[in-house]
Amino acid sequence: QVQLVESGGGLVQAGGSLGLSCLASGRTFSSYTMGWFRQAPGKERDFVASISRSGGSTYYADSVKGRFTISRDNAKNTVYLQMNSLEPEDTAVYYCAARSGGNYYYTVRQYDYWGQGTQVTISS
Repeated sequence: QVQLVESGGGLVQAGGSLGLSCLASGRTFSSYTMGWFRQAPGKERDFVASISRSGGSTYYADSVKGRFTISRDNAKNTVYLQMNSLEPEDTAVYYCAARSGGNYYYTVRQYDYWGQGTQVTISS
């Protein structure tokens, strides 16, 4: 089992940047595919990005491709989401998620573990 704790959310103006971190507990972080999702008020939780266990492969939703970057540091049990050129439409609670094994997962059901979320608000 793994526990996830996100940090780094906040309020930023449109066009700005923000970096999120997700610290995972346990000794087997490198065995988990990691993902970031987001949920805006009244909407479903949507896939943002995913990264393979080694960090060698990354995948993005079309809406964030070219603006967001997912990365991981297995020595620090941490996955990151760097968000640039932020838009008001990026406003949401951002969640970190983990799934043992595999390489690429992009739906909520595919992930077994979730963090509590961190609020990201983009002002226009």
